[in-house]
Amino acid sequence: MIAEYVMQNKENFYRLAYSYVQNPDDALDIVQDSIQKAITSEQLKDQKAIKSWFYKIIVNTSLDFLRRKKKITVVDDTTIQLHMKGREDHYKDIDLHQALNELLPEYRIVIVLRYFEDLKIEEVAEILDLNINTVKTRIYKALKILRVQMEEFNTEGERHNG
Repeated sequence: MIAEYVMQNKENFYRLAYSYVQNPDDALDIVQDSIQKAITSEQLKDQKAIKSWFYKIIVNTSLDFLRRKKKITVVDDTTIQLHMKGREDHYKDIDLHQALNELLPEYRIVIVLRYFEDLKIEEVAEILDLNINTVKTRIYKALKILRVQMEEFNTEGERHNG
């Protein structure tokens, strides 16, 4: 059951890990470590909860990795495009990726889980071990910051093009 679920959703798990570490090899390592943890774990009581349970493992493994490595690398446009292939990117404008990367990690992860992974607010709260209201507040603040950043990018673009 676990292996089948992971194989069906491996791109989503990779994207989530990648959103934390911004490095393709490290993201693959995190997904592999997470799969190993999931298979050896006996904590999944309800098979219906597998989605949030495995996302939580990915998040925690990513955070552990960052704590161990104490590094965050900046990703160039070419790397982003290379790893986004095979799936149509609805956000053609790289400014969104840049704006997301500039968010504090606690804001970026709620946006990634909610809008890129299409999880419900309740699922995001469960995965991150947060109160639902905290998740709602972080999403609201993150969207507000993104809106301001995107307006700045658009204004700068108009100045350069105009």
